[in-house]
Amino acid sequence: MSLLVVGLSHRSAPVSVLERAALSADAQVKLVQDTVAAEPATEAAVLATCNRIELYADVDKFHAGVAELSTLLAQHSGVGLEELTPYLYVHYEDRAVHHLFSVACGLDSMVVGEGQILGQIKDSLARAQDLNTAGRLLNDLFQQALRVGKRAHSETGIDRAGQSLVTFGLEQLAAGGAVQDWAAGRRALVIGAGSMSSLAAATLARVGVAEIVVANRTVERAERLALLLAEHHGQRPTGGEAAVTTRAVPMEAVRDELTRADVVVSCTGATGLVLTAETVAQAVEGRTGRPAVAHTAHPAGKTGNARVSPAAGADDNCPLDLAAVQPGFSVMGEAAVAGLDAATLEQHAAWVDNGVVDRRERRTPEADAELITALAATVATGARIPERRRPEPPAERPAPFLFLLDLAMPRDIDAAVHRLAGVRLVDIESLAEASADAPMAADVDQVRRIVSDEVAAFGAAQRAAHITPTVVALRTMAADVVAGEIARLDGRLPDLDERQRGEIRQAVHRVVDKLLHAPTVRVKQLAAEPGGAGYADALRTLFDLDPETVAAVSRAGDSTDTKGRPA
Repeated sequence: MSLLVVGLSHRSAPVSVLERAALSADAQVKLVQDTVAAEPATEAAVLATCNRIELYADVDKFHAGVAELSTLLAQHSGVGLEELTPYLYVHYEDRAVHHLFSVACGLDSMVVGEGQILGQIKDSLARAQDLNTAGRLLNDLFQQALRVGKRAHSETGIDRAGQSLVTFGLEQLAAGGAVQDWAAGRRALVIGAGSMSSLAAATLARVGVAEIVVANRTVERAERLALLLAEHHGQRPTGGEAAVTTRAVPMEAVRDELTRADVVVSCTGATGLVLTAETVAQAVEGRTGRPAVAHTAHPAGKTGNARVSPAAGADDNCPLDLAAVQPGFSVMGEAAVAGLDAATLEQHAAWVDNGVVDRRERRTPEADAELITALAATVATGARIPERRRPEPPAERPAPFLFLLDLAMPRDIDAAVHRLAGVRLVDIESLAEASADAPMAADVDQVRRIVSDEVAAFGAAQRAAHITPTVVALRTMAADVVAGEIARLDGRLPDLDERQRGEIRQAVHRVVDKLLHAPTVRVKQLAAEPGGAGYADALRTLFDLDPETVAAVSRAGDSTDTKGRPA
C-alpha cells in the first residue's frame, strides 16, 4: 500500500485561501483524471467540501507523488504553488488512513461530530468510481471510512459533541438563545438547492420557521426541494402550530425576496458573490423604508451610524468613504481597506504614500504605506481581501432583524454586510472562530480509540492482501508440479488401475499441502504486521516464482473485485 493524501483545510489554511482554492465540480473531475494520468499515481479521488480540499492517490514513489499532487492541486485551484505550499499537509500510508477515518468520524470537522461529511465521502467515492480512477486500494479505503464513520456515530455519543454545520450556524445566529424560539414564525430564504442547502431547508423547517422560499438557478431543482419540504414538513407534529409553507423562485427573484425574509441561508457553487453589500443594503431599505446605515462603535461607549455610500472619500484623491471608517482605526490601515478590489487598493496605497490625510494615530505614513502595499500584493490573485472585523459589544448594536448564514466556499455573501445596522451575518470564517472554543465531549476519546483500532485492522488487511497473490502463485506452481509428476508416473506405470492412481494422486497432494500449509499461514500473519511487506518478496525469491505469474494473479483478483456503490 502506498496511499498518499495532499490537501488543505480550515485547520491548515485561512478561509481566504480556502475560498480561492475551492474547486468546481468540473475542476474536481479534471483534477482526478490528470492525477491518474501522471506518472507516480495509479488511483485517485478528491474530497472537496466547504472547508477542505484533499487529493488521495495510490503512488509508487513518495517524494515524486508529493511533488506531483501538490502541483496538480495548485494548477486546478488557481492558487500559485509557492503560495499554496505553506498551507498543505501530507499524510502517507497508515497516517493517511488515520486521517480519512478521523475525517469520516467528524473529528476533523469544523463542528466536531457532524455527520454531513459521510455523504461527502460517499459522493467522492462515487465520482472516482464513475471516472474509473478508484482501484482496489481507494475502493477499500473509502468504503471502510464510511463504515468507521457510521460505527462512531452508532457506538458513541459523538453526535452530542457537535452538530451539523447548519445547526451550529443557526445557533450562532440565535446568539445563545434557543433556536426553536428564535426561529418560530420567521420567514426563510434558502439560496441554492444542493445537498447543504437541502439540509439547511430541512433544518429550518424542523426548528419552526413559518415559510421557506427556495431560490436556485435551475428552477426545477428549487421546485423539487420545495415540494419535498411540503411533503415532510407541511404539518407540525403537535398539530397546534401552523404548517410551514414552501415556494420556489428563480434566482432573479432573490432581490425581492430579501425584503420579505427574516433568515437567509446561502450555499451555492457560484465563484462570485451572490449577495453583495449593496444588494443587502437595498433589501434593508426596502424593508424598513429608511436608508441602510453602517453601524460604527464610538469611544466612551457611545454608538452611532454612518450612511452607506459609494467609495468617494472626503478627500478627492482618497478612494474611501472616510465618514464610514470606524474611529480608533487608521484610515490608511488594514480595517479601512477591507473588501476593496486590487485596483482601488493600488490607488489607496499611492494616496497613503503621498501623505494627504491628517493622521489620527501615531502610526507613520511609511508603516501604513508598507501595510497597504502588502495587502495589495496579497490581493493580486484573489481580486479582494477578506473583511477584517473589529469586535463590537453586542449591546451597542441595534437588535438584528435580518439574519444571514453563508455556508458557501468561496463565500456567497459579501462579508462587509456585517457592518449594516440590523443585520447579523454568520459565515464559514466566523463559524471556524466560534467552533475553536467549543467544548469537546468525552465521547471524542472513544471515537479516537475506534479510529486507531480500525486503522490497525485496515493496515493488517491490506498487508495481508498484498501477499495473497504470491501465496496463490506458490500454490499454483505446486499444483503444476504435482500434475507433472502424476503424468510422468502414468507413463512409467501404465498398468495401474484407476483406484491406485487416485490413491497416489491424493497422497502426493496431501504431502504438498502439508508442506505448504504452515509457511503460507505464517507468512500471511507476518505480512499483516507493520513492516511485513518484504515477506512477499522473500517468498518469491525462495521459491523462484515468476513475477509475471504473481502479477497475473493480482490482475485477476482486481478484475473480479466487486466495486459496488458506497452504502
